[in-house]
Amino acid sequence: MNKAEILIIDDEPQIRKLLQINLESNDYKVIQASNGKEGLILAANHPPEVILLDIGLPDKSGHEVLKELREWYNKPIIILSVQDNETDIISALDNGATDYLTKPFRTGELLARIRSAIRRSQNTTNNSSIVCGDIEIDFVARIVKRKGEIVKLTSTEYNLLILFAKNEGKVLTHQFILKEIWGYGYQTETQYLRVFVGTLRKKIEENYNNPQHIITESGVGYRFE
Repeated sequence: MNKAEILIIDDEPQIRKLLQINLESNDYKVIQASNGKEGLILAANHPPEVILLDIGLPDKSGHEVLKELREWYNKPIIILSVQDNETDIISALDNGATDYLTKPFRTGELLARIRSAIRRSQNTTNNSSIVCGDIEIDFVARIVKRKGEIVKLTSTEYNLLILFAKNEGKVLTHQFILKEIWGYGYQTETQYLRVFVGTLRKKIEENYNNPQHIITESGVGYRFE
């Protein structure tokens, strides 16, 4: 056991068992809770590195558990749920979920999301620069380079890229991005956001028609890789 302790909050024994087998075979330590109350107690007594949270719990909604956890817990929370409608996903992400996977999911994808979430959580927030693949961002000089070459960005494009980079691997909803970059009055202007994402992609992607950095999460928002 090495990497991290993961708390599973899910009322389905077979799901918990499957997750436990796969996670422990990848060197994670696993603790389990079958309902929201038990999960909150376990998380408070011994905060794990990651929480895998089911939305459909028997005693209270997973959304309620998420909100209660986010009052004090600042590490990754990945939602696992059979619910795949956009409203449910957006609600979870806006309430502080780090990521969201719908059941059934591929084990490899879950493990990749966990690794990404832990890596992002462990990064210090006072770095003067970030390197994301072939993209380098110098916060002090406000310079962005791609493959060593300076990329000229407008102020809005730069702010948008910074928001993405500081949340690398995390799904950001349209509403969250619009609020953070343009303010509350723009939270419904998804077309406005789409235009700026398009211009940013043209400047930082190898092929903006097949983006490798700014990934579209259909109907929800974007993820920066």
